[in-house]
Amino acid sequence: MHAKTGRPNAAFTEGPILRHVLIMTATGAIGLVAVFAVDLLSLLYVSWLGDPALTAGVGYATQVLFFSISINIGLTIAVSAVVARALGAGNRERALELSASGLVHAFTISGLSTLAAFLYRDETLTLLGATGAAHHVASQFLAITLPANVLLAIGMVFSGILRAAADARRSMYVTLIGGVVTAIADPILIFGLGLGVEGAAISTFISRVVFCVVGYWGAVHIHGLVGRPRFQSIWRDLGPVMAIAAPAILTNLAAPVANGYAMRVFSQFGQEVVAAASIIDRVTPVAFGVLFAMSGAVGPIISQNYGAQNMGRVRRTLSDCFLTTAVYVGVMWLVLWLSAPLIVQMFHAQGETAHLVTFFCTWGAGAWAFLGCLFVANASFNNLGFAVLSTFFNWGRATLGTIPFVTFCAAQWGPEGGLIGILLGAAVFGIAGVVTSFWVTRRIEQKFVAENKLVAI
Repeated sequence: MHAKTGRPNAAFTEGPILRHVLIMTATGAIGLVAVFAVDLLSLLYVSWLGDPALTAGVGYATQVLFFSISINIGLTIAVSAVVARALGAGNRERALELSASGLVHAFTISGLSTLAAFLYRDETLTLLGATGAAHHVASQFLAITLPANVLLAIGMVFSGILRAAADARRSMYVTLIGGVVTAIADPILIFGLGLGVEGAAISTFISRVVFCVVGYWGAVHIHGLVGRPRFQSIWRDLGPVMAIAAPAILTNLAAPVANGYAMRVFSQFGQEVVAAASIIDRVTPVAFGVLFAMSGAVGPIISQNYGAQNMGRVRRTLSDCFLTTAVYVGVMWLVLWLSAPLIVQMFHAQGETAHLVTFFCTWGAGAWAFLGCLFVANASFNNLGFAVLSTFFNWGRATLGTIPFVTFCAAQWGPEGGLIGILLGAAVFGIAGVVTSFWVTRRIEQKFVAENKLVAI
């Protein structure tokens, strides 16, 4: 029991699992969807400037930022997992050491990746298919936003530490408050000061600073869950942190690689199609951000019960998450289908842009049922010591599940076919991920039974 908050350090090892899943997912989703909603508003404001090249440019820049953020997510998964595991085993001092070491690792790795992305941003944009005015806009946007990625990484790790301690509320505050600040700054900078796309980039930078400050307040000041970094601990803890972080980073990099390839395919059909893809990339996280939140929230639940050697609760956690995913996607798919005309009108989309956005809302959204299940399966792999499987499934989807499907379908049926190709690839690997997650859980359970260590449900 923590002295300041009175919160159990291993709260997920007791009580109804579905309740833990829903509470952690809901609180995580509030902050996360708020950030996605603000990103959507930023693109909406940019679209109101009346130049499709600006919308396309922000879309290209988002793909590059996705690479850096994916590395941050992998680091957050790792630190959250090892800290939650230590707390689940009742070793608070070890959790403090791992938090401190993990923050140093995150600072160093995100700093190096950010520097590389900054130096080679123009070449990366060219590889994605950006040309002309869209390329210039994207490069300028990245020049402002990329340096703040290190602050975002630290803030995300602080949020992960709070989730590991079962403090879903303060973990939510990290993203929620950052999103609120961006929502206020965006219209002021873009329209009030007349800065346009640069104003949107500056607003993003400010939000990253807020992320870091709010996360520090919760993890360090309120919970006292971060010890003093020591060189010996930092070096010693690099192994256990990177054992999860390395495959988790590789896993998360698969998504931007897949999206980047799809964006390059779509770029062959012109700026209107790229603008549509940019709108879809901002709408889907708002609609399905709950699935991202669930994949992050379920990690500490699995880790604590794994640390307590209670595999029955781990298996039930997976079942509850898959069921919740199916129900949620069904509801949101209907909402998107009904909202398609409004989305097109909001973004002043016309021609091919309007057609492709409507097509996605009608058919493409179904891919998220499979993607959501794959997110949960990957979270289980990362937190049960099978992180290599997470890497395999994500890269399998990014390559075998994306390149042949998108290439063939786009060649046959245009950009609409490309969206259908994404859905087909997601279905194959999503179903396989669900089956494998239960296989892994059963294998660990059999191991505990053999060692007479299985905890009854």
